[in-house]
Amino acid sequence: MTEQQLIDALSSGRLSKVRIDKLVDEMELHPELTLTLLNRVFEEDKKDEFNASWVLDHLLRKKLVYILPHFDEFTSGLAELKSESCIRPMAHICQMVTEAYFEKKNSTFIENIKANQLERIMTACFDWLIGQHKIAAKVFSMTSLYYLGMQFDWVHPELKLVLEETIAKGSSGYKNRASKTLDKLVALGH
Repeated sequence: MTEQQLIDALSSGRLSKVRIDKLVDEMELHPELTLTLLNRVFEEDKKDEFNASWVLDHLLRKKLVYILPHFDEFTSGLAELKSESCIRPMAHICQMVTEAYFEKKNSTFIENIKANQLERIMTACFDWLIGQHKIAAKVFSMTSLYYLGMQFDWVHPELKLVLEETIAKGSSGYKNRASKTLDKLVALGH
């Protein structure tokens, strides 16, 4: 697959799950195209399109390490996202990264991710959690923030406060994840 073939595929109208899976399979053979895909996410966000973000999310579910060479670009662009259809998969990627870093203690992630990049994820996740966003972005964000609080000690008290203030008004999915997150925070002594 060439860069132009990837761009053409992403520009060919809404992608079916089957087509996304095919693109992911092709991308696995061409990790050098990951930056092109990431750049398309930020371009599509401005047009309220989301093919690239969906493909990137599915690619990184299989090969999360593909984001590492472009992690600075990834984290730098998070705060600029506006489209809910792009924010959800990017929030999911943040959750996968924080799980790899903090829960799984994957040395490849620990060695390649800088504190300022984690701070950018933290800022975006707090914005998505407290802003007018859909449930999936909020759920992924609260999980990422829980993990980030393992390194940044002020995060857990702030996360707890936000969840306590918002849990009653949340959907059943939000309440479920918020309740589980609050239980984990209490277990840590917060």
